Amino acid sequence: MIFNILKVKSIPKLFWTSVETLTIRPASVPVLMLLIGLTIFGLGEALLIAAGIGVSPWTVLAQGVSKHWACSIGTSTAVISSCVLLLWLPLKQIPGLGTFLNIVVIALVIDFSLPYLPSFETTILKVLLAAAGVFVTGVGGAIYLISNLGPGPRDGLMTGLQRITHLPIAGVRGGIEVTVVILGWLLGGVVGLGTLLFAFGIGPALAISILLLRHLFNEQL
Repeated sequence: MIFNILKVKSIPKLFWTSVETLTIRPASVPVLMLLIGLTIFGLGEALLIAAGIGVSPWTVLAQGVSKHWACSIGTSTAVISSCVLLLWLPLKQIPGLGTFLNIVVIALVIDFSLPYLPSFETTILKVLLAAAGVFVTGVGGAIYLISNLGPGPRDGLMTGLQRITHLPIAGVRGGIEVTVVILGWLLGGVVGLGTLLFAFGIGPALAISILLLRHLFNEQL
């Protein structure tokens, strides 16, 4: 399984993959799967927050930025996303519908789902909930990336760097997350066990999800 994960260096084309990434009239199936993927991704983020043992690296960064700029985490997240999009320019990445829906849908899912998610007292249950959040986020990320309607700001950075470095997706994503969490921590963001689980687990979770989807729909590596 480990060697198969390292083989994942591209996003597969499955039945919901849009023929065109940049289109103003995408087919209904890719859009539906895009929304499903983003919803699952947002739920995974919400599970990690509900676990209460540390948030994802990008949220740590948003916390740190909000402290220095005296703004809300939502505002700092929007600013960070815009800055990440600027990093797309040298990588020759082009945004699509999914790039912009990524920010809106995930934020809405987090806000609406958090009040209904469980809150545990014991550490082991918190860790399990955080681990579940990381894996669910990976599943959602794989589904919406495969829709090919434009990756989110963070995933576009990942796929762009992977394309020019030819490194495994798991390694590229892991490297990005570790860098971001260090920056967030230096700025005053809150780091916990959940943060570490996400930083080191999201790459493998995404790669495993891609492998499972390929296997389910009979695509060979």
